[in-house]
Amino acid sequence: MQHYRHYGTSCPPEPCPAPVEEEVYAEEEVYGEEAESLIQEEAEPMVKQTDGKTAVESKNGKRSERGGGGGEGGGEEEEGGGGGGTGTKYSMFTWFVVLALLGVWSSVAVVYFEVVDYDSVIARAKEFPMNLSDVLQGKLTAYDTDGDGDFDVEDAKVLLGLKAADRPPEERADSSPSSVHHEDGNDEAAVPPLVEDVFVPEDHTETIDTTGVLLEERPPEESPESGRYLTSSKFSQQSVGAENRSEPVEPQPQSDSPKEARGDLHTHTAPPSGKPAEEKLKEKAKTKKPKLLNKFDKTIKVEIDAAEKLRKKGKLEEALRAFESLVEQNPQSPRARYGRAQVEDDLAEKLRSNDMLQKAINSYREAAELPDATSDLLRAALKRRAERQQFLGRIRGSLATLEKMVQIFPDDISLRNEMGVAHLLLGDNKGASRVFGEVLAVAPSNGFAKVHYGFILKSENKIAESIPYLKDGIESGEPGTDDGRFYFHLGDALQRVGDESAYRWYELGHKRGHFASVWQRSLYNVDGLKAQPWWTAKETGYTDLVRTLERNWKTIRDEALAMMDQKTGSFVPEEENLRERGEWGQYTLWQQGKKVGNACQGVPKTCSLLEKHSEATGCRRGQIKFSVMHPGTHVWPHTGPTNCRLRMHLGLVVPKHGCKIRCTDQTREWEEGRVLIFDDSFEHEVWQEAGSYRLIFIVDVWHPELTGPQRHGLSAI
Repeated sequence: MQHYRHYGTSCPPEPCPAPVEEEVYAEEEVYGEEAESLIQEEAEPMVKQTDGKTAVESKNGKRSERGGGGGEGGGEEEEGGGGGGTGTKYSMFTWFVVLALLGVWSSVAVVYFEVVDYDSVIARAKEFPMNLSDVLQGKLTAYDTDGDGDFDVEDAKVLLGLKAADRPPEERADSSPSSVHHEDGNDEAAVPPLVEDVFVPEDHTETIDTTGVLLEERPPEESPESGRYLTSSKFSQQSVGAENRSEPVEPQPQSDSPKEARGDLHTHTAPPSGKPAEEKLKEKAKTKKPKLLNKFDKTIKVEIDAAEKLRKKGKLEEALRAFESLVEQNPQSPRARYGRAQVEDDLAEKLRSNDMLQKAINSYREAAELPDATSDLLRAALKRRAERQQFLGRIRGSLATLEKMVQIFPDDISLRNEMGVAHLLLGDNKGASRVFGEVLAVAPSNGFAKVHYGFILKSENKIAESIPYLKDGIESGEPGTDDGRFYFHLGDALQRVGDESAYRWYELGHKRGHFASVWQRSLYNVDGLKAQPWWTAKETGYTDLVRTLERNWKTIRDEALAMMDQKTGSFVPEEENLRERGEWGQYTLWQQGKKVGNACQGVPKTCSLLEKHSEATGCRRGQIKFSVMHPGTHVWPHTGPTNCRLRMHLGLVVPKHGCKIRCTDQTREWEEGRVLIFDDSFEHEVWQEAGSYRLIFIVDVWHPELTGPQRHGLSAI
């Protein structure tokens, strides 16, 4: 599942604050109009002679063969075919079926304009078993080749071989195999009233994600030239060089297509080319379609279909007026309200309007609340409602909708899994653990539940327990399990128990496109940025900042020492679960490009020195802080969350021996009054084995290749 943006941080047992969902519509796709209209006006008829027959190309470009009949009449008369006339073109049976299929006026129109030769259609259709009762009731699944729920001109063209049977984009929710449970009958499911979706802002607290466990950042419009620099491959080679490491089982590839993920299109496997068209149609007829029409809706099916065709063609304003008229005239129609919701949904994407999207959310609720809604429509409306609530950041509302769906469809495991994800998005690890535990109790092999349950165990520091769940979940290859976060946490857990197979999983994550390399495993990335573990001041272009820090290091040191707890010799303990052992404290001045409370009051000179350097104070993906580490401390190998920043370390109090930092395969030591610069999106590890504490000043800066607009447009971390 591609919608988990915010549950990556390691949360304590208490619920974490709910993060803000960005209002970005880039991840949605707007439907285009169909290729061309059915009738091309002003097209002149074309007449060609072929083997004694006259091929007539009518106004709409349709070719049909007529009897030559000798003489000159073969191509002149539209009906009789000249001297050898064959009688009336349309038989009574043809007219009967046409009337049954399209209605009186549509039938007259298509015959008059020669949109399609219905004699040929019926001749072809006779090859299939036809139930006249089904025809009269509109049950024409075998002949519905374009998937719009009825038999029309386009379907006839396919039967005649004039057009390929490719389907246009289907309704996003009502025909999606991933979001709708197809049922054999039009069972009407009663649904308890849903709570009105009133927007209540979530509680948000700015916290720092240090684990790099979120989705890859979409590159801003002005990104540096992609692929200009490459991460050195020798790092990957050295990290996985051991021969005795176990090879992970590579899961089957999953589709990451946004359309497939959202269920916008039916996925059809093309049958072998040797199969005749009739068999293809029979196979298509076997595919069950969602039952969206109840008994009343069938009485206004023609009007519903007309409005739906407008929506599919992208004529959204006209479609909205049509569906609103239907709702006004038929307020008891679930399908009309559902259609209105879909159009409002599409318009929200087109206009990038959250107000319109909120209307769609409410309309989905109204459709689901009607007492005679079919089971399939109920499911489709509620599922789409939950998705759109989540998109707007209304996570609690989305969770309430999913809980209602679980009550109505208690046997649907996928709904329970989605409910677990909603708990995670709220930072409610305890609630998520309960839900995924219930899923695994009834479906022990469910890979989606396993990988998320393992993720929760890992966040609770139950390292060894998390490994089999994460490993089995990824290896299942089920949708939603091939995610960089899970490779990240599985590898990290294996490292912490001393299992060198961690790098095999990192390598697999790199091959699957989740990591830039085995060493560089951040997940909030901008493509094309120069990638190297260690940097010089000249390479960064921030020589003025480095010079300021090094020239004033004693002033910075003295203010830091004055702020340290004189009893413990420390700051606030590190809370990112990165230590294997020891004591590590931090005192933060800037976070996500903003000053932290009154922190600068204690170190005014230090803050004054930094105010003029916006590459540091304005870095919304970094921090500025003091860091004190006491003897006996070891920090696990880890990576930062993003490649959009570089990290500077200014040595303030550094023992002569025993303090070192490794980034990739290079290990260095701090010096008092000197700045080290590295890219913390690469794996790094710290040891403090000296006899006294080590104190440094950490300053994060924007990656120098990010442009001003890019820095402004990137979300805070």
